[in-house]
Amino acid sequence: MSDKTFYFMAGLPRSGSTVLSVILNQNPRFYSGPSSPVLSTMYAVENHLANDELFHGYPKPEQAKNIISSIIHQFYGDVQKPVIIDKNRAWTARVPYIEGYIGQQAKIICPVRDIDEILTSMIMMIRGNPYQEGQGRINFIDEQLVKLNIPISDDNRCEYIAGPQGILGQSINAVIEGFNQGYRDRIHFVEYQDLVNRPEETLLKLYEFLDEEQIGRAHV
Repeated sequence: MSDKTFYFMAGLPRSGSTVLSVILNQNPRFYSGPSSPVLSTMYAVENHLANDELFHGYPKPEQAKNIISSIIHQFYGDVQKPVIIDKNRAWTARVPYIEGYIGQQAKIICPVRDIDEILTSMIMMIRGNPYQEGQGRINFIDEQLVKLNIPISDDNRCEYIAGPQGILGQSINAVIEGFNQGYRDRIHFVEYQDLVNRPEETLLKLYEFLDEEQIGRAHV
């Protein structure tokens, strides 16, 4: 395994995770990229082995753990920086994956924002990318409403986005699950307005949470 240190980013959509990644990448030791398939791949491999008759017939649990543990190292094998922040909104609900498979104490950065602001931001984005059946320029929210035979309106969009199958609803539930599992101390919240209006103070608190040395200044 490599000697890289892994941190994680989850949180709510439209809450500044992209901006925060740009800021963190100003540190030459850090790599913070787009959302990755690391967690979903770990889950898929674990689930496959748990339900595979051949594995049950010839179980090798330690080797299976090593395979799953290696996924994040292999995915970032081309990144030379020593500190990597993997982004997936479900990490807050999967702390045992971090500590059990990756073998590091979970430290999850969790950007958050007022719910009304998130919904407003998403509706504005959807309006700028209207759904047109059979054409390439679509948005996945309206596409789902059409599939569910739900009339397209801002109210219905918001209900779907914040509902149990929506991107916001799922993200909120992942945070709640982390709390319910007793992992509040592994989660550091970054308020969107704090990041925008007080970036240096916000980044100082974040670096203290990570127990890392801050290099450079925060520029939004």
